[in-house]
Amino acid sequence: MAEDAARGSERVVTGPEHVDRVRERYDRWARVYDWFARATAGVGGVRDACVDALDVDEGDTVVEFGCGPGPNLPALREAVGPSGHVVGVDLTGRMLDRAQVLIARRGWRNVSLVRGDAATPAVADADAVLSTFVTSLFPDPAAVVGEWCELADRVVVAGFAPRGNRAANAALWAFTRLSTSLFDATGEDPLGQLDRRTAAARHELDARMDRVEGGTFAFGTIVVSAGYRETAVR
Repeated sequence: MAEDAARGSERVVTGPEHVDRVRERYDRWARVYDWFARATAGVGGVRDACVDALDVDEGDTVVEFGCGPGPNLPALREAVGPSGHVVGVDLTGRMLDRAQVLIARRGWRNVSLVRGDAATPAVADADAVLSTFVTSLFPDPAAVVGEWCELADRVVVAGFAPRGNRAANAALWAFTRLSTSLFDATGEDPLGQLDRRTAAARHELDARMDRVEGGTFAFGTIVVSAGYRETAVR
């Protein structure tokens, strides 16, 4: 009952049409998104906070769902060290092409890429899972996060939410209107939709994990939630 309330009226299964729309949009904007992602990688400390929350050791395996052109890969690779393994998963070929350029330029042999849908992970096991700004794309983010919780004892997600000041919320609203085909933000309340999806992701972590911690960044427009199984706490 509470779970259904958290998911709200958006509970639908991600279908081929939604997947194709996301892939087409990101393919089209791959170059611009690559520049934007790298330019904003450190804004507000979000990415550093996400990597810190993973609490990984050298030698661990981390899977990032929705890795895009790879702005998080350097920090993840540094966290697991040369004996660890980082797997980047993305739906979009052009995004992965740009991530592959980064990997080749750095000469990383322990970072690999997989083209696939984060909702149906093509990964069997991991020590930790990271996903930044991906759950907002799914009509049923709780179902997707539930899949990730089956893979790892530590799952960290960052999502958008209108919990900041008026100016920050206005900027987030403008962003959603520019990306309506990605977020399905065709209704009158796109910010409310983002908030519901972020809340649903957090609710699933609460249901699946033993302990969940969280924080807000970028004037309240970004929420980071980290779920842990106690067997993984060190």
